Amino acid sequence: MGTAYSSILSEHAEFIANQKMFFVGTAATEGHVNLSPKGHDAFRILSPNQVAYLDLTGSGNETSAHLTATGRITFMFVAFEGKPLILRLYGTGRVVLPSSPEWEETAAPFQLYPGYRQIIVADIDIVKTSCGFSIPYYSYEGERDLLLKWAVNQGEEKLVQYRANKNSTSMDGYMTPIGVELSADDE
Repeated sequence: MGTAYSSILSEHAEFIANQKMFFVGTAATEGHVNLSPKGHDAFRILSPNQVAYLDLTGSGNETSAHLTATGRITFMFVAFEGKPLILRLYGTGRVVLPSSPEWEETAAPFQLYPGYRQIIVADIDIVKTSCGFSIPYYSYEGERDLLLKWAVNQGEEKLVQYRANKNSTSMDGYMTPIGVELSADDE
């Protein structure tokens, strides 16, 4: 049986800080549900009810599109080592682009990895923990650097073009803030 909390407690923050990956779930009102695994040191707790993560350029941009459409977001952290636990953060998210007036302040807590495209900020209204008794053990061996190397090899100009081609709409046709920004540039 899970336990619900109205904010992130200090023991939750400690657990989150010790995890090497997390999962992000989003959905629009119609279409596909998206679940994305995330790595690197890219997640920050900004307050007991607000979190953010640095989002890197990838093959899709479903999270961004879904947040623009509905704002619904769930984060999941799982203990693969040590004491079993699953922790979920439920809330409402939004996208902060590098062109946004709030970018500098929002980006300040992060190391800006090569290929960063946006920061996802979420206001959290429910924190839930559950046992995680059935989750297997896995040992952390290190971060994969393939995405970071790919971004460096692309260079900023090619990354901008890649985002225009691959990150401006979701697989279900929802526009992302990157797509909106690109459309505004055409006007």
